[in-house]
Amino acid sequence: MAERLPVSRSSEPAGRADPTGTADPAHPVQRTGPADSSHRTDPADTSHRTDPASTATVDVLGLGADGWGGLATLARATLDRADVIFGSRRQLDLLPPHLSAEQVCWPSPLAPALPGLLTAHPGRRVVLASGDPTWYGIATTIARLLPDLPLRIVPHPSSLSLACARLGWAQQEVEVISLVGRPVEILHPAITPGRRLLVLAGGVDSPAETARLLRNRGFAPTRLIALSDLGSAQEQRVESTAGEWPAAGAGRWPIGTAPRALTVLGLECIAGTDANRLTRTPGLPDNAYENDGQLTRRQIRAITLASLAPAPGELLWDVGGGAGSIGIEWMRTHPTCSAISVERDGERANRIRRNAVALGVPGLGVVGGSAPAALAGLPTPDAVFIGGGASTPGLIETCWQALPVGGRLVANVTTVESEQAIVSAWTSHGGELTRIEITSAAPIGRYTGWRPAMPVTQWTAIR
Repeated sequence: MAERLPVSRSSEPAGRADPTGTADPAHPVQRTGPADSSHRTDPADTSHRTDPASTATVDVLGLGADGWGGLATLARATLDRADVIFGSRRQLDLLPPHLSAEQVCWPSPLAPALPGLLTAHPGRRVVLASGDPTWYGIATTIARLLPDLPLRIVPHPSSLSLACARLGWAQQEVEVISLVGRPVEILHPAITPGRRLLVLAGGVDSPAETARLLRNRGFAPTRLIALSDLGSAQEQRVESTAGEWPAAGAGRWPIGTAPRALTVLGLECIAGTDANRLTRTPGLPDNAYENDGQLTRRQIRAITLASLAPAPGELLWDVGGGAGSIGIEWMRTHPTCSAISVERDGERANRIRRNAVALGVPGLGVVGGSAPAALAGLPTPDAVFIGGGASTPGLIETCWQALPVGGRLVANVTTVESEQAIVSAWTSHGGELTRIEITSAAPIGRYTGWRPAMPVTQWTAIR
């Protein structure tokens, strides 16, 4: 009878294989598995042999903090017959010792190595995921990196499901935001009175950082519940308010509780008397922006965003960024919207970055330089806004040609020269021309009168 041992399927020594092709001794691929002779197979017994038809598919199994004991029959059977199991050290440590498969611990960083790892290990492959593999999970990463690789996904209750179960909240009414690898400021657009949020903590300081942000927004009464190690024997629940949670670094968690990294925060947003209301609806107050006067005013901004018509997943070029307001509010409409702000003035470009962080969209791209030259090499936009420099030779046509069929172009101008440029573009490409005039009440001595702002001419066109 032949002894079956876990073997390295790489030309490198076991524990040092680098699936990306560039050895990195600092991050070896760790392999563990049974090395004794208690598990043997008979060459005449073909029941253990891998079916070629099954080797193409990778099984992705959700695993809870309760480990093997929480797995369904299908998941257990899949692990029993696996040739190789991939997972983090924490996940692999939850498996029972009777499993005969080779175990491969993910290296760090994972994404560059993942395609090579899966290719280097043929046979029945199983990837472990925390909870539901498709919810901020590795299944979506594999599908993105290896779109042609067939996956069979076996889900497990996610931390979202467990958190809602503990809190008695309806999953369909809860907004979920991950702080894993992301700044806490991305919470800003979701913080509105009465809203329930589930926040995946990025570390032990996430509750304190979240509480600080809520206090600064005037939402100190917000109920904050930290649910840690959900589903495990060490599960912990800590409840407080944003105003009472300790500051980061000064105890970090309430006295008598243990800081935990694997935490889901439940937030019931409650506004204080000084709350700063900043919703996703375009047209934030002008004083929400740090600016030097180069700012598309609130009412004009709302009209402009309506003309641009952002949809989930779309990209905007904001040409002549100023304070960055159009790109920022485009991104605030949906978490998957993205924008690139092009601004030639270095000080304004830095100000745009600060405004983006302060208003919850730190992912806004900022390109320094003068358009149209600065537009070269940028990804294809779904819409373009020209807020400055419309009279620059070639700018409008460059933006128009960059758009795909169905892309939108909106230009706002206030000068006669820029108006001549957009009228010429309107004559060539069609669309709509609109004159926008905003008049506001203002003091006139002891009385009140109407004070008009400079009119804005807007050209909107669809390619």
